[in-house]
Amino acid sequence: MANGQLLTSAAEAQRPDPSSDDVVLELSGVAKSYGAEDVIPELSLSVRDGEILTLLGPSGCGKTTTLRLIAGLEKPNEGRIRLRETDVAGNGRFVPPEERGVGVVFQEFALFPHLTARENVAFGLQEWSDEETEARVSELLDLVGLESQGSSYPEELSGGQQQRIALARSLAPEPEMLLLDEPFSNLDVDLRVEMREEVRRIIKEAGVTAVSVTHDQEEALSISDRVAVMNDGDIEQIDTPQRVFQQPKSRFVAGFLGHASFLSGEVHGDSVDTALGRVLRDDVNGLAEQYDGTGIDLLVRPDDVTAFPADGEEANGTVVYRRYLGPTVLYRVELDSGETIECMHNHSDRINLDSRVAVRVTADHDLAWFPVGQRESATAVAAD
Repeated sequence: MANGQLLTSAAEAQRPDPSSDDVVLELSGVAKSYGAEDVIPELSLSVRDGEILTLLGPSGCGKTTTLRLIAGLEKPNEGRIRLRETDVAGNGRFVPPEERGVGVVFQEFALFPHLTARENVAFGLQEWSDEETEARVSELLDLVGLESQGSSYPEELSGGQQQRIALARSLAPEPEMLLLDEPFSNLDVDLRVEMREEVRRIIKEAGVTAVSVTHDQEEALSISDRVAVMNDGDIEQIDTPQRVFQQPKSRFVAGFLGHASFLSGEVHGDSVDTALGRVLRDDVNGLAEQYDGTGIDLLVRPDDVTAFPADGEEANGTVVYRRYLGPTVLYRVELDSGETIECMHNHSDRINLDSRVAVRVTADHDLAWFPVGQRESATAVAAD
C-alpha cells in the first residue's frame, strides 16, 4: 500500500476540520486497571459535536477499554466521564449503558437472526408509537440504502448489508453518540474500502457524533475528522489525519502510521546534510534556529524518496529487499552510510535485488524531524 493512498478517500475534498467548541464527550483523568495491571494510567480526551474521532493503536494499547468506559460497559477506577455536560461516571456517579443515550456498533454486528432487517432496526424503539417506529425505521433503511431489504433476515444479507443494518439499529433511538468497535474487521479487503466511505456518509448525514476504535491505519485516516493515536494507555497525538501522518509528534506515531525511515542529518545554516545529500531547511517543517550545528533525524516516507539505478560514485546504496504490491513496489535500500531507506515505486519500474542505486529525496512537502536525543526514549513501530 503506497503511503499516498493512506490519505486518500472519496470524501477527502469535503472533509471538515472540526472547530466546534461544543464538546459532546469529555474524559478527565480517567484511569482503569485490572488488578495490578494499569491498562489506562490517566487519560483525558474531548470529542466535539458532529465529528468522527478514531482511537488508533496496536493491540493492548487501551483503545477498546476506553470505548467500553465511554459506553458504560466498564467503570473507571479514577477520573470523570461527561456526556453533554452530565457526569455519567465519576464523582460517585455511574450511569448504566442503557441510560447513556449511546449507540454501539460491534465488530460482529450482533444482529438478531430471528428478526428481519426492519425488526432489527426497530428493536430499540419499544417505547415509540407504532406510527413513529414505522417512520423512523423507513427513514433509516432509506439512509443506509436498504429500503428494499426490510423483510430480509440477517442470513440473507451480505456482510456489508448486515453492517449497514447494525448501524441503522444503533442510530434508531437517536443517540447522543455512536461508538464503533473495529467496525470493518469482519469484512473482506475490497468491501472494507467501500464500507468505510459508506459508513462515513451515513454518520455525517445522520448528524451524529461518533467515536471509532481500530488498529488499521488506513481505516483511521480515511474515515476520521480527527485521529487519537494511543500507546500504552496514553494518547501520543490527537489531530487531523493529515497532521498526524505528515507531522507526527513522536517516533511512535511516525512509525505506526505507515512505513517510516529515519534519515540522520546535521543542520548547517539553510540546509541539513544527509547521506542522500543536502535537504533545504525550508523543506523541513518548523526547524528552529537553536538546532543549528546539531544532529536531527528526518522522517522519510517511501514516497518521499526515489531510487535510480546507478554506478560508480553516483550510487549511494544497494537494494536489499523488494516487495511487489500490485500497483506499487516497495524497495528497501541499505545506504553506504549504514542507514536503511524504503522507497515506493510504480509497478512498472523494476530494480533488481543487489542492484546499486542512487537514492534522492523527492518529497513535495515539508519533512517532519526529530532531535537525535529522542532516539532511545521513543520507539518507531514500522507498519507491515
